[in-house]
Amino acid sequence: MAASVAAATRRLRRAIRRSPTWQSPSHRPLSSEPAAAQASAVRAAFLNFFRDRHGHRLVPSASVRPRGDPSLLFVNAGMNQFKPIFLGTVDPRSKMAGFRRVANSQKCVRAGGHHNDLEDVGRDLSHHTFFEMLGNWAFGGEYFKEEACSMAWELLTQVYGIPEERLWVSYFDGDPKAGLDPDLETRDIWLSLGVPASHVLSFGPQENFWEMGDTGPCGPCTEIHYDLADGVGAPQLVELWNLVFMQHNREADGSLQPLPQRHVDTGMGLERLVAVLQGKHSTYDTDLFSPLLSAIHQGCRAPPYLGRVGVADEGRTDTAYRVVADHIRTLSICIADGVFPGMSGAPLVLRRILRRAVRFSTEILKSPPGFLGSLVPVVVETLGDAYPELQRSSAQIADLVSEDEAAFLASLQRGRRIIDRTLRSLGPSDMFPAEVAWSLSLAGDLGLPLDLVELMLEEKGVQLDSAGLERLAQEEAKHRAQQAEPVQKQGLWLDVHALGELQRRGVPPTDDSPKYDYYLRPSGGYEFGTCEAQVLQLYTEDLTAVASVGKGQRCGLLLDKTNFYAEQGGQASDRGYLVRAGQEDVLFPVARAQVCGGFILHEAVAPECLQIGDQVQLHVDKVRILPDFPIPCSPFTLPTPCPHPGPWVTKVFQAWRLGCMEKHTATHLLNWALRQTLGPGTKQQGSHLNPERLRFDVATQTPLTPEQLRAVENTVQEAVGQDKAVYMEEVALALTAQVPGLCSLDEVYPDPVRVVSVGVPVAHALDPASQAALQTSVELCCGTHLLRTGAVGDLVIIGERQLSKGTTRLLAVTGEQAQQARELGQSLAQEVKAATERLSQGSRDGVEAHRLSKDIGRLIEAVDTSVMPQWQRRELLATLKMLQRRANTAIRKLEMGQAAKKTQELLERHSTGPLIVDTVSAESLSVLVKVVRQLCEQAPNTSVLLLSPQPVGKVLCACRVAQGATPTFTAEAWALAVCSHMGGKAWGSRVVAQGTGSTADLEAALSTARAYALNQL
Repeated sequence: MAASVAAATRRLRRAIRRSPTWQSPSHRPLSSEPAAAQASAVRAAFLNFFRDRHGHRLVPSASVRPRGDPSLLFVNAGMNQFKPIFLGTVDPRSKMAGFRRVANSQKCVRAGGHHNDLEDVGRDLSHHTFFEMLGNWAFGGEYFKEEACSMAWELLTQVYGIPEERLWVSYFDGDPKAGLDPDLETRDIWLSLGVPASHVLSFGPQENFWEMGDTGPCGPCTEIHYDLADGVGAPQLVELWNLVFMQHNREADGSLQPLPQRHVDTGMGLERLVAVLQGKHSTYDTDLFSPLLSAIHQGCRAPPYLGRVGVADEGRTDTAYRVVADHIRTLSICIADGVFPGMSGAPLVLRRILRRAVRFSTEILKSPPGFLGSLVPVVVETLGDAYPELQRSSAQIADLVSEDEAAFLASLQRGRRIIDRTLRSLGPSDMFPAEVAWSLSLAGDLGLPLDLVELMLEEKGVQLDSAGLERLAQEEAKHRAQQAEPVQKQGLWLDVHALGELQRRGVPPTDDSPKYDYYLRPSGGYEFGTCEAQVLQLYTEDLTAVASVGKGQRCGLLLDKTNFYAEQGGQASDRGYLVRAGQEDVLFPVARAQVCGGFILHEAVAPECLQIGDQVQLHVDKVRILPDFPIPCSPFTLPTPCPHPGPWVTKVFQAWRLGCMEKHTATHLLNWALRQTLGPGTKQQGSHLNPERLRFDVATQTPLTPEQLRAVENTVQEAVGQDKAVYMEEVALALTAQVPGLCSLDEVYPDPVRVVSVGVPVAHALDPASQAALQTSVELCCGTHLLRTGAVGDLVIIGERQLSKGTTRLLAVTGEQAQQARELGQSLAQEVKAATERLSQGSRDGVEAHRLSKDIGRLIEAVDTSVMPQWQRRELLATLKMLQRRANTAIRKLEMGQAAKKTQELLERHSTGPLIVDTVSAESLSVLVKVVRQLCEQAPNTSVLLLSPQPVGKVLCACRVAQGATPTFTAEAWALAVCSHMGGKAWGSRVVAQGTGSTADLEAALSTARAYALNQL
């Protein structure tokens, strides 16, 4: 008996490890199923259960665009938005800091990155790129294993009515290598809830130990599985719910340490749960997908959906149904959340999803043009009540999907023509050139997936040069790495253990309100207050907490208060210094300040000993430097360690802080000006600023025109010229919720929150009846700002590029840099005007025409790379390219005239015959080639080779063989023989060729040409 039980257990373990996909419809129907419930009711029942029965706060789903988490392409789990709590970095003033038990339904996308289900979608009956994750959380030990398991069991069996005998559970069996014991506590909890011992299985870390990443919070988990077989034959288990008990932290060295606080993190896929409750063997058969599948059938010329997979799915029709249904849901959700198809990162993944959907819908389902966009209202109908952003963005989503679908189909047609043209030039055994395939691909011009290019070639029986393609991919990766923005060096950072220890000791968060302690002097300059503070904790570079640091040591300082702005909200950190009370002649330079869970950590280098309890004074506006010590080249750097006594030298760190204030206020004015120009629905997608320039990402359907860019600048200039007052005030977050026009981002804001209003007092701006926020810039912002707009001086947008479809990145400068940009723009505009006049006057000879063409080319490069107004750059480049075309046309006309004249001279000099070998004066190789071509047109049975001597001994060569020449007589070989004689090179084809060389003996070169030709003739 024991042996049979052990064997059965092993079989069950294998079954769970396989995580089987849903069976095909040919499998027998489910029995003993609870009554079917609509997906919306299932979702609502989950949320109501945790809110009403167990006191959970319901929180909205986060956007699928990760908030401040560069490790993710998309939000792929319900816990993503709560990472700050798990890591201990949550702002103690934010609403999230007060979360204890919460529940929600989170939009998740698993495509690209570590979790990537894209290529599996369609092949089976369960994979999706978009899905909903139902979850409940308990933070800081609010409840743990017993309550989590009990709630889950109660919901599944009592609320959803799933028969207990259909449920199985697994728990963590321990990991001796990591020193982790089996989670017998969880096992005993399940047994106490009535789960039969035969339905309680244990597994190792691969199945039942959950980790956030390579490092970070982690812990054992317990999974609840559902048996599709209902006791008939071997169990067929699918995972329903995963309950994670976060109680460890994975360190950088791979070891595990206890977390300061324990948390519960659970996740259950809505689609799979609905399939179970509706008695379906496939998530695609539920009411989450059936309206879409029906719409696809009605809109295409395909047979109805039958749910087949593998070889049974002839023509891959049902696969295509699943791909299109899944992908249009993902596209709709992502676009509604501000992720648009693009060329890198998450936008590139979304672009691949869209084009994969287009391929399956057009090639297999034979859908008409614009079909994908027509499915968007169906997605909105099924998901819009749960996620209202879909309803708000429905038209935009449909338009964008349809536009990209049309663009891809046009690219597909062009791609087929290019492939056919290339194949005509290949030999029977030639491979398809990697360069052409690359130009067709997503990395090249047309954006066709490489697997599609390979499939198109495979259908024609042609092999692709895979080795060449791999080489091009490596070169592209190298180029991207070189073009990427440099990664900032990671400063000192308080980890979850350091933060937990501070909280355990009751250390209060850093009071950083003194960062707003500055005012305008009557003279117009800014006065920044100093800040008296006490050292609460010191850290070494490896984050070891110490009582003191010594001379020359890089360290982290935690103070009770600070006037330094720590980097956040897109604004760079302040720089400055601190001095110890009673020792004002010793400066501790502070390179940066970072906020970690409400604590401001100052990164400094200690010129002398510093210890806990020391009283210090912080400065962000000036620094002392010895008379014989030169001021650094950059006003934003400081010698380390700082020298000792000397006179005050001001405006070093003041320039940094003022530069940030100037750029931040300018950013708000730019945001407002964009909404004034493009419409009130224009949304900021992100920003970053430092004293040198600002970067602003804005959601746009099309690139901004030069006229719009200029209008935006003019609107900012108007506000700057009026020198409006900038009002700042902290208010309750709730007061900002219903203010028309008030700008905020998808961020977690503190409560109270700081409001920055330009020209209008905050109280008036927040009065909904005033509509003031529609007339001026009013934003939620924790940054430091100017007190009047006039100090911005000027703003010039110097750069613009599309990050993705629907997102434009703007670069701008202010103040003196903006004035310099305008002056340079005017200077270049004068040069373009002069070039236009030169071209209008005409060129008498080719030399002058070529000189003008080169001057225009140099101007194009100068305009393209200079720091100048972007609207002006676009206008000047358009003018210059037109001038370039006109100049090239003029050159061609001059060359054709010169060639015709020289052709007549040569024909008069040579009697008709099979060969002309001679010299002729020509200003360029282009002219020489034209002379050869015209000679052969007038004497088609004559083979021609001409040499043209140039300055300093250089010789140009061009030739063409007659139509009736022998097959062994080729122009390329002829030119190569002559140019090799002159120590040069040649290139061309069998009929026409050209080359260059150097020789003082032209007669010898001509003799070589004649001898070679006569030998071939």
